[in-house]
Amino acid sequence: MIAALMGLLACQLAGELIARLLSLPIPGPVLGTILLFLALLARGKVPETMRDVARTLLANLSLLFVPAGVGIIQHLDRLRGEWLGILAAVFGSTVLTMIVAVLVFRGVSRLTGADRISPDRGRA
Repeated sequence: MIAALMGLLACQLAGELIARLLSLPIPGPVLGTILLFLALLARGKVPETMRDVARTLLANLSLLFVPAGVGIIQHLDRLRGEWLGILAAVFGSTVLTMIVAVLVFRGVSRLTGADRISPDRGRA
């Protein structure tokens, strides 16, 4: 189990190093996740120990939000002063994400030909 946890942390560290050394605009943990995915893809399967570690981490995921909650409480005064901008950013990004998701869905639908299915296909 320790080896699997070290593997996860090594991927995150490698991603962080790559992001910082190359000054990439992508967060290190995201690059680490991509590296982990590529490593697992090359291996062909997820080792049982890594599966167990991942399940344990996911089962205790709520504990990882505690530092974020503490950070919010520490910066509560700043949040009070900038709540309108934060609300606008959250609302705007949500709407933009929904629009992009619809456009991507429609594009994939056209590429796969799913939009050309005849209207009477689902009738009995």
